[in-house]
Amino acid sequence: MNRTDRLVALVMLLQSRRVITAAEMAAHFEITERTVYRDLAALGESGVPIVGEPGVGYSLMRGYHLPPVMFSPQEAFALVTGSLLAERMTDDSVREPMRTALGKLTAILPADVQGRVQRLSAGMTVRIRKPGAGPVPLSRLQLAMADRRVLRIEYAGASRAERTTRDIEPLGLVFYLDHWHLFAWCRLREEVRDFRADRIQRCELLVHTCTPRPGFDLTAHLTCWHSTEVADIASLEVHPVLVETIRRQWGPALQSEKTLSGQAVLVELAVREVTYLARWLLAFGDKVKVLGPPKLKREIVSAARSTLAHHEGEKRTRAKHS
Repeated sequence: MNRTDRLVALVMLLQSRRVITAAEMAAHFEITERTVYRDLAALGESGVPIVGEPGVGYSLMRGYHLPPVMFSPQEAFALVTGSLLAERMTDDSVREPMRTALGKLTAILPADVQGRVQRLSAGMTVRIRKPGAGPVPLSRLQLAMADRRVLRIEYAGASRAERTTRDIEPLGLVFYLDHWHLFAWCRLREEVRDFRADRIQRCELLVHTCTPRPGFDLTAHLTCWHSTEVADIASLEVHPVLVETIRRQWGPALQSEKTLSGQAVLVELAVREVTYLARWLLAFGDKVKVLGPPKLKREIVSAARSTLAHHEGEKRTRAKHS
C-alpha cells in the first residue's frame, strides 16, 4: 500500500473508532509507530482535525467525516460478484439491503464504469441450490452476532419430533451443505452446538449480551468438528451420475471417492448418525449399493419395508372402497 492510500485508509480507520492508539494503528497497517506519527502529522497539516490525548489515544474531531470515496472498477466488479452470491445464498432480509447498496454504488460511479458494471451483471450468474428459508430471517442472526446478543430460540432438530427452547450465544454463521448453520454456545447443553438456520422456528433477541468464549476459534472448531464428531464411515458403491449430487449434499463428509471397473464409483462418507443418510439413499434405488456399515443397510431395508407397507395399505384401502 502506497502512502496516499494509507493516509486515506488511516482517516477511515479513525472514523470507525471512537479512540485508537498509535500502537494499534501501527499493528493494523504493519508499520512502525514512528511512521504513524508522521502520517498523523501529514493529515493534520492537510486539514484533517485529529485530536490526541496522552495515555488514551487519537480520534477525529466530532462531526468530521471523510468525503465519499470513489470505487475503482475492480472494487465495483467485486461487489457485483458479492451481490450475485448474496442473491443465491441468502434470504430476502439480506438480499434487499444488498440490492439497495448496489444501487447506491452504481449511482456514484462514472458513466463509463456504470456501463461496464451493468454488462458484467447481465453476463454473470450463480447456479447453486438456494438454501432453505426458515421462519427466522438471516439478518436477525447476523444482528445477534454483531451485537453479541443472547438468543432464545425454538428449534426443530432433524431427529426430534418435539421442539426445544434454549438460550444460545452466537459464535459463527457458516454456509455448508446448501444451508446456513449457526454455531453457538448452548446454555441448555453447555457446549458448542450446530443449529441449522432454517430449523430455527422462533428467535428472540434478549436484552443481555454475552462475552466471547475464551479460546474459541471458528475455523479451528470447524476443522476439529468435521474430523472428530464421526460415528461411522459409510462405504457406498454408486452410479457415476450420482457422484456430483453426493459432493454437493455431503461436502466435508466426503472422505474419498474411487472409480471402480465398470459403471461404479466407491465413495466413503463420515457420518454422525445413519438414519438420515439411509432415507436419503433410498431415493436412488438400485443406483446405490451399501457396503457398510451393517446398520446402514438395516436402516435402508427398514425404511423401504415401511414405505412399501404404507403404500400397499393405501392400495388395499382403495380397492376395498372401489
